[in-house]
Amino acid sequence: MKNIFLFALLISGVTSYAAKPVPADKKATKETIKLYQNLLKLQHERMMFGHQDDLAYGIGWIYEKDRSDVKDVCGDYPAVYGWELGHLELGDPYSLDSVHFDKIQEWIKTVYKRGGVNTISWHLRNPLTGGTSWDTSSKQVVKSILPGGEKHELFKAYLDKLADFLLGLKTDEGTLIPVLFRPFHEHTGSWFWWGKNLCSVEEYTSLWRFTVNYLQNKKNIHHVLYTYSTDRFSTTEEYLERYPGDDIVDILAFDLYDRGSDFPKTLQNCAEVVTSQAKTKGKIAAVSETGGPIAKNTEWWTKTILQTLRPFDLAYVLVWRNPWQPADHGAFSAYKGSPDSNDFIKFYNDPKTLFQKEITDIALYK
Repeated sequence: MKNIFLFALLISGVTSYAAKPVPADKKATKETIKLYQNLLKLQHERMMFGHQDDLAYGIGWIYEKDRSDVKDVCGDYPAVYGWELGHLELGDPYSLDSVHFDKIQEWIKTVYKRGGVNTISWHLRNPLTGGTSWDTSSKQVVKSILPGGEKHELFKAYLDKLADFLLGLKTDEGTLIPVLFRPFHEHTGSWFWWGKNLCSVEEYTSLWRFTVNYLQNKKNIHHVLYTYSTDRFSTTEEYLERYPGDDIVDILAFDLYDRGSDFPKTLQNCAEVVTSQAKTKGKIAAVSETGGPIAKNTEWWTKTILQTLRPFDLAYVLVWRNPWQPADHGAFSAYKGSPDSNDFIKFYNDPKTLFQKEITDIALYK
């Protein structure tokens, strides 16, 4: 059944466009433009599955070549791969999740060769206090890194390190590899220093606009699609309250974890708002981070995620990482022998979901 859907997608496409849409960045590379256009079309029929740090480690293993907890269960890799760049701004060799940045670059290149999609998050340190992203001891952080602020030059140094990393994402032939980037995420909450109770609407949107403009105009980076990603919200007005503008955003998304019985209803409401706004604005829609109690709710994949999201036009849904350090948290994706494995295989086989093998055939960058 999945192959029939794939064939229809490849032969006929999913949507007709009078003029082909383009990313917000008018200087976007041709591969980035193709990725944007193909994701816009793809979301109307299928939904890619993503997993954070999928190639780096999993339950009981780390840095094993070509291994993946997802592949261990269903025989296929995810279609979307999430990577974290926290601590890059410090010049450290590895991320806050202890993954070496040179390895992340290599895995991003591997994913691109396969035809998969790479998305990047950045839990950058608090530039004002020196604390972590979760240091919310001051409401002056965002103000301090905007132009004229006491930490503005330090923040630009952070962005320079980010730019160096992004410009290092090249194929052997020198082609820049497109990536999705979701800066300053989950801002509808207040657990990060850029959260809603830590800065004004104007400060937050100014931070977004300065970041994108600096990367594009000062660092000449044009192989990035930018993702606006909130945490949970109730209304369209709440979702868009700190939206920085159609001219710099390519993807509308949200993060939402299963915290109990209200999750399906909340997930449905958030998906309705985001997909509606994405349609209105001509943007890509996604669930950029999620996870649930898969050890206890062993039908979470089909009865919660798939059943709730099936009606919506979403390019992808990404679950968070499976830590090799058990003290961190439980697994967010199925792994070899996990109690939800059988249900995950049903999720994998469903015509709605897309994994690496099918994405390779679709050729998103061409």
